Amino acid sequence: MSKTIDRDELRRKLAGANPPVLAEALPEKYFRDWHLPGARNLAHDEVERLAASVLPDKSAEIVVYCASRSCQNSHIAAHRLAQLGYENVAVYSGGKQDWMEAEFPVERGEVIAA
Repeated sequence: MSKTIDRDELRRKLAGANPPVLAEALPEKYFRDWHLPGARNLAHDEVERLAASVLPDKSAEIVVYCASRSCQNSHIAAHRLAQLGYENVAVYSGGKQDWMEAEFPVERGEVIAA
């Protein structure tokens, strides 16, 4: 099972001196609709192919999220990242639904590449 992080802890970490890298585990079309500020797109079924370019630092703190608490893409992506040697991966299990319900800011349209 993946380590998890809740919305309040994520907000605190993002406001800190060394914020985690956010990775959205949904397909690009959903990422383009909107995503958490500063997030990178890493679809759960593309982790093996894209992880090295999207997340080059295997020791960085990484938080993976997807659509909602019932979505499993973030857990799948986190598991695959751990298999690839990423050392500090957590899942924001509330995902986009939880973030939007809190009326936190979002970004739209752009794909952030490493």
